[in-house]
Amino acid sequence: MSEFRMPSLGADMDSGTLVEWLVEPGDSVERGQIVAVVETQKGAIDIEIFDAGEIVELVVHPVAKVAVGALLAIYHKPGEELEPGPHAPDPAPAPDPDPAPAPRPAPARPAASVLIAPRARKLAEQFGLDLGRVVGTGPDGSITGVDVEARMRAQPEPVRLPATNAAGMRQAIAAAMSRSKREIPHYYLFHTVDLEPALVWLEARNAKRALSERLLPVALLVRALALALRQHRQLCGFWREGGFVASEAIHVGLAISLREGGLINPAIHDADLGSLDRLMARVRDISQRARNGGLRASELSDAAITLTSLGERGVDGVLGVIQPPQVAIVGVGAVRQRPWVVAGQVVARRLIEVGLSADHRVSDGHAGARFLVEFERLLQSPDTLQ
Repeated sequence: MSEFRMPSLGADMDSGTLVEWLVEPGDSVERGQIVAVVETQKGAIDIEIFDAGEIVELVVHPVAKVAVGALLAIYHKPGEELEPGPHAPDPAPAPDPDPAPAPRPAPARPAASVLIAPRARKLAEQFGLDLGRVVGTGPDGSITGVDVEARMRAQPEPVRLPATNAAGMRQAIAAAMSRSKREIPHYYLFHTVDLEPALVWLEARNAKRALSERLLPVALLVRALALALRQHRQLCGFWREGGFVASEAIHVGLAISLREGGLINPAIHDADLGSLDRLMARVRDISQRARNGGLRASELSDAAITLTSLGERGVDGVLGVIQPPQVAIVGVGAVRQRPWVVAGQVVARRLIEVGLSADHRVSDGHAGARFLVEFERLLQSPDTLQ
């Protein structure tokens, strides 16, 4: 028998609230399938399972606050033996138990106190349903995604939903950043990068494309960052249990500002692989889901380095604070046209300021400088980014 436990969705998380199961005992599940929805200070997160198998028992029932690492469910992987125990059926014959008493109906509750699962909120917003007219069938009359789907088939109506808990998000950020500055010995490097070759290449590539199919500069930055990390793996990983653990794959976290306040940095998985078009599609998808809800647990826990860009806000550069347990963050400022010397001549070029904040327990300024020079080299040879 295998155990499915509450995952950690960031260094600042010590617990989460299980608000909805998307599976039941007896259901078969595939690796990567979303099986539950958990509410954290970062919002509603889809939790996936990382092994195929069959659900045996749901140990925790909605709506319950659960510590990181606590047991959520028991499942049976192919090839495992079903062992008798507190969470597995006893294969020995047993007399039929006495019929369970009929459940007593839950007392009526005021509409304002009815719990609403995050997935239900997302569906209601997407399809314009009035949650006040949805009958909840979950615990204590809570409204689940299944309830919204049933109502959706009946009559779509306008919706007005409460805002995300921005205060809780801010508290989570404060805790993580305080820990970062307290525990991580940061060092900082700043480098000016000539982005003209990359932007000229990008403009030529986009000239014959529809607006919705065009590549944005962020795709080039993410890809160049990922490829540079292939040569500088000491910046791509985690500080855990007193030592550095290199990430097996290059998952780049993209810092995204939320409309209601706060910041989140979901991972672009395998950012060094695939085409630029596919990478751009993934950036668009994850940015939309980060703002509208629907991120997966792995997208919040796998990022091995973060890219943050404040150029659209008009600042020239940024030196970020490392997100534990990561060991580096890269910041990019606005594109500025400035005089630059090329082949002995002063010409107008579009430049960006790139800042690196890194963990001195893992790397030093020499390694960081080499990484930034490689990042610049890749951006000046855009054909290598495809």
